[in-house]
Amino acid sequence: MSNEAKKQEILDAFHFRHATKEFDPTKKVSEADFRFIMETGRLSPSSLGYEAWKFLVIENEDLKRRLKEVSWGAQGQLPTASHFVIILARTDARYDSEYAMNHQKTVKEMPEDVLESVLPRFRAFQEEDARLFESDRALFDWASKQTYIALGNMMTAAAQIGVDSCPIEGFNYEKTHELLKEEGLLEDGQYDISVMVAFGYRVEDPKREKTRRDFDEVVQWIK
Repeated sequence: MSNEAKKQEILDAFHFRHATKEFDPTKKVSEADFRFIMETGRLSPSSLGYEAWKFLVIENEDLKRRLKEVSWGAQGQLPTASHFVIILARTDARYDSEYAMNHQKTVKEMPEDVLESVLPRFRAFQEEDARLFESDRALFDWASKQTYIALGNMMTAAAQIGVDSCPIEGFNYEKTHELLKEEGLLEDGQYDISVMVAFGYRVEDPKREKTRRDFDEVVQWIK
């Protein structure tokens, strides 16, 4: 495939993707295709390479019913989607936390001398540059921003293989938090909810073509 053909294929996927409000409940995304979508999330980049996320694939029907009660933005998707995912963000993504230190050593396999040299830079970034230590919420919001990189990659990857999706922020945070906490899914407060996303196959095509602001209105060249 030529470079131009590849670019057009990617753009076609972006035009294909739309926020699907209702899926065809009789159609399921194959296990291979869904694992591919999840893999693009797992391989996504994150600030400092911390991978401060976890993807909960909700298959329990009772939990779906209870989620529907607190998620006004998922009323059509929860009962019909092939797969429904809750993306969690870590609450302990501080540079010197047990999680961050263990991640650097065991996942990134960073030598001790290298780790000692980068920690001051990581601290300065989080504390001074981004001011993430001003509150627990600031640090969590920073981690949540990373999850949206994975979210975007998963939805784009899905669109490229003809699978529909819908990102969902329409939920009551406190009630959803308590529900997931009761289910033991927040791992003693190490995680909290960031965003949801549904995957499946659309019931019908959008009633209008995708609309966006003009390219020259969005992109500004600074010379």
